[in-house]
Amino acid sequence: MALICEDLVVEYSSGGYLVRPIDGLDVEVHTGELALLLGASGCGKTTLLSVLAAILRPASGSVALDRLEVTTLDGHGLSEYRLRRVGIVFQAFNLLPSLTASENVQVPLRASGLGRRPARERAEALLDQVGLSDRSYHRPGDLSGGQQQRVAIARALALDPPLVLADEPTAHLDYIQVEGVLRLLREIADSGRIVVVSTHDERLIPLADSVVAMSPKTMDAEAVEEEVTLELGEVLFVQGDPGDLVYVVEDGEVEIVRIRDDRSEELLARIGPGRYFGELAPMFGIRRSATARAAERTRVVGLTVGEFRRRFRSEKLSDLMQKLS
Repeated sequence: MALICEDLVVEYSSGGYLVRPIDGLDVEVHTGELALLLGASGCGKTTLLSVLAAILRPASGSVALDRLEVTTLDGHGLSEYRLRRVGIVFQAFNLLPSLTASENVQVPLRASGLGRRPARERAEALLDQVGLSDRSYHRPGDLSGGQQQRVAIARALALDPPLVLADEPTAHLDYIQVEGVLRLLREIADSGRIVVVSTHDERLIPLADSVVAMSPKTMDAEAVEEEVTLELGEVLFVQGDPGDLVYVVEDGEVEIVRIRDDRSEELLARIGPGRYFGELAPMFGIRRSATARAAERTRVVGLTVGEFRRRFRSEKLSDLMQKLS
């Protein structure tokens, strides 16, 4: 069995502007493997998990699990996929505080039509599997963070799904609790499932069979500068592109425009000689928040973050944050 994403594009409206956190992504994970979605906050990790869980439909591209085309599902097929084919481990656990650990695990079992007694027996077996047989009748408020996450994992496994998705599963845990949860996720994959984990923590890399880098890559620090000549109307970078360089206008003028959700443009600024733009994307490892194009024949120089900081050392961070990337 394999989970295969091909040329995946996800876009949505945010404050009236078009956001494309995922653009042309390819991913392939096989049974028995654990894949990490690695990147900083806001890079699209949770968005991708939502697509894999069939909670969010992509703008284009495909997602297939064992040759089942997930992106075309609707109605009963969509409900069945969400219920039986995928289990989700949420970052904040999402346990019902009024229910015991056993009752929380029973929720999807009862929703699937399983009777009360077999649901309870299945829940007890799963809690034993995750090392919580002695906490079955404790409520979430009486459990540690690591124990709550183990209950959440048991709940995700309730209907024996072939695909398990975990969103920052160690975010709220101390280092002792983290070790136990990581071992458990690795065991889940080894037992014959596909496990996809989103995280910003590079220390999890040794756990994985494959890593999907979600944050834009930065340019090698040794490549100090790059000169580019643009003709009238020529685009330097597009909103949503990865960003590795800060640009300084040498001659001419650059327009900074932002694409609205109706595909129209909003002119944000005109950048003339001696001024810089596009600094936030490479500095913070995020995607471009606007499009830059030449308003006339223009020459720009692209600088790495290190070189940019050396040349503009007198700029305050607060001033940088007020500028447009």
